[in-house]
Amino acid sequence: MQRQGGVAATGQICRRIWQLYVAHIFIFVILAAEVCYATLSLHQTYSEDFGIDNFIDEPQVAIIKVLLLQYQPQFLDILPIYMILLGVFPVVLLLLQRCLPLPLILSGALYLLTLRFGWQPHSYPDNEAWFFNPLAWQFLFVIGATAGYSRHSRWVFPGQASWLPKLAIAITVGVGIISISWTIHGAYDAFPGLLLRELSPLVADKSNLAPLRLISFLALAVTVAHFVGRDSGVLRWRVAQLIIRCGQHSLQVFCLGIVLSVLGYILLTFFRDNILTQLAIDLAGIVAMMGIAVLLTWYKANNATNADAVIAASANFEIQRRSIAGIERHVIVWIQDLRRLWARSKRPRTEVRWRSQPYPMS
Repeated sequence: MQRQGGVAATGQICRRIWQLYVAHIFIFVILAAEVCYATLSLHQTYSEDFGIDNFIDEPQVAIIKVLLLQYQPQFLDILPIYMILLGVFPVVLLLLQRCLPLPLILSGALYLLTLRFGWQPHSYPDNEAWFFNPLAWQFLFVIGATAGYSRHSRWVFPGQASWLPKLAIAITVGVGIISISWTIHGAYDAFPGLLLRELSPLVADKSNLAPLRLISFLALAVTVAHFVGRDSGVLRWRVAQLIIRCGQHSLQVFCLGIVLSVLGYILLTFFRDNILTQLAIDLAGIVAMMGIAVLLTWYKANNATNADAVIAASANFEIQRRSIAGIERHVIVWIQDLRRLWARSKRPRTEVRWRSQPYPMS
């Protein structure tokens, strides 16, 4: 936006929204086909598990609701909120240019009002609320946008304070210990869950981004940014490079993850559902997503190399063409000069005769 202006930035955002929309429709078709094929082949019903039973019962209505982003089966409730947040992002950028804290204040106010009055959009078919309420999750989105834009603003973002990483590390360690105790308590009732009764109401509402969830996520983000900087050697590890490749091709990897999740669920229900099978399917899915990310990186680099080669060849051809044109012009000039000299040499010579002596001779 700083280099190309607001109009160009808005155009790029709209292009990205269109890519997400096409991907959303495409993944819905693949998911429905995958579930229907498994139902016919394995003689088990999976339509209710993935929420496409309404599509099978009344496809003429469900397909319209899919196009309107109101029908969100299993795994298809993330891209719609992302499209909505990107849709308002040009306005956020405009406000960030005018005053850095302004969009953060407005977004925080909307977040608190949503928690207070229960504002939320509804989906098809049962008029239920969206699993990810965009009116609440927009606050996290605006926080990230403000933090990213702060380096281009004269305002000082609170994330640059020296005391914030220490506080974030303390919160991260505390939340990690509590979360581990809750996980163990879920598997073994005899193990006590730390502050389970006191804190569970503050994290139960995932749809509206419960305050404790927001605080723990921000603390974890600040902690990771504190220990892993841009020039950190950790980012050059092989595993880190693979994760970075997945982030560079996030949409493709996300869509593949949905397809693999459906396939993994079907395999777990058809075969033995134990911890070893789950680990094997999870590992296979991770390897597949990293593999597709590496393949896309190679393909993109290969296309860039070919494009550079074409540009270089075109530049060389243009240079050669100009050189040949220059030589032709010089040859034409030389031929014209030779013609003039030849024409002058063929002219008859005229002798000069004096009628009288120009000077008297003595």
